[in-house]
Amino acid sequence: MRVVQKFGGSSVADAESIKRVARRVVATKERGHEVVVVISAMGDTTDELLDLAKQVSPHPRPRELDMLLTTGERMSAALLAMAINDLGHDARSLTGSQAGVITTGQHGNARIIDITPGRIVSALEDGDIVIVAGFQGVSQSTKDVTTLGRGASDTTAVALAAALDAAYCEIYTDVDGVFTADPRIVPEAQRIPQICYEEMLEMAASGAKILHLRCVEYARRERVAVHVRSSFSDKPGTWVKDMEYEETGMEQPLISGVAHDRSEAKITVVGVPDQIGKAARIFGIIAQADINVDMIVQNISHDPDGGGPMSGRTDISFTLGQDNGAKAIAALEAAKDEIGFAEIIYNDAIGKVSVIGVGMRTHPGVTARFFAALAAAGVNIDMISTSEIRISVVVAADVVDTAVRAAHSAFELDSDEPAIVYAGTGR
Repeated sequence: MRVVQKFGGSSVADAESIKRVARRVVATKERGHEVVVVISAMGDTTDELLDLAKQVSPHPRPRELDMLLTTGERMSAALLAMAINDLGHDARSLTGSQAGVITTGQHGNARIIDITPGRIVSALEDGDIVIVAGFQGVSQSTKDVTTLGRGASDTTAVALAAALDAAYCEIYTDVDGVFTADPRIVPEAQRIPQICYEEMLEMAASGAKILHLRCVEYARRERVAVHVRSSFSDKPGTWVKDMEYEETGMEQPLISGVAHDRSEAKITVVGVPDQIGKAARIFGIIAQADINVDMIVQNISHDPDGGGPMSGRTDISFTLGQDNGAKAIAALEAAKDEIGFAEIIYNDAIGKVSVIGVGMRTHPGVTARFFAALAAAGVNIDMISTSEIRISVVVAADVVDTAVRAAHSAFELDSDEPAIVYAGTGR
């Protein structure tokens, strides 16, 4: 059986951790499996390399930044191969390009186009354990080294599992699986034994850091079963896969989990003329700047000096990633005269809290229970967004933890056994 295993930075943070991972990989090999390992950079190496780059150059060119950042995973891969070799097994480390990971040419956030795993298959046929540096590939057009975005070693692992027709992909992290909430905020959070792709996608998109969003998208598209486990324990973890609750004999839960995200900001475009095409122009500008928008709300505009409603004017608010805030404001300000708005208000002291579950499709009253729990906890709601299996709200940043705990308790997700975070990062 062919298996892909991925180990995050907290799992290979130092020499002893790398040796522990090597023993786990060798144990899998000795059970008769062909093993491909995808590895992240050690601990905070990527952040340290970014800091070093900024000390040398305030605005490094993206191509050179990718050349620098990919060294972290290459170092981890080589060290793990050495540790495995010392345990009496042959291991071969490969860069993303050597492993056949072919990507688009966008530095810093490239997408996987194809994987040509011939070199990996050859090594497996020779009996080797193959270790692939995650988070990276090679551009199809320029042949330059590219990176796939922070956290994208998960995506590398799932893509390789699909290309190699692996039985499943194991994602090793520093918690015992996917939990009903972040155990750093809710110690009573429960481990979820199994979760469907749809719910996991919503949780990842809503801020749950356990799996990279693109990893889950790839897994769903290619139907790769993903097993999320801790590299610090032998507990059973969580399976992410196609699932019908009736077939498993499990009762469909009303809510599977509560997710939160502190990385968003809110922009309000004040005093927009209430005319056809103005909203389209605003979001066209945002799209041209290559910025993704999350929630959108439109309200009647009020006089900023304290007056009443402004006739023929509207306010348009939307959320986006904090790292895109300055770019979005600059793009909109450049078109201020064309659009005719009064001002832009920026707020990054917000957080998003979401409840997710396929059970809400057939159970009325989920929204009422969620909002009542927030009200009882003294949490004010700023914005609301829903999908078929998710309800999200924007709240003030300083009450995010309170909101998460209130929602978790309201939907009776608390466990008597506290969750364990072994290394403190959640990856």
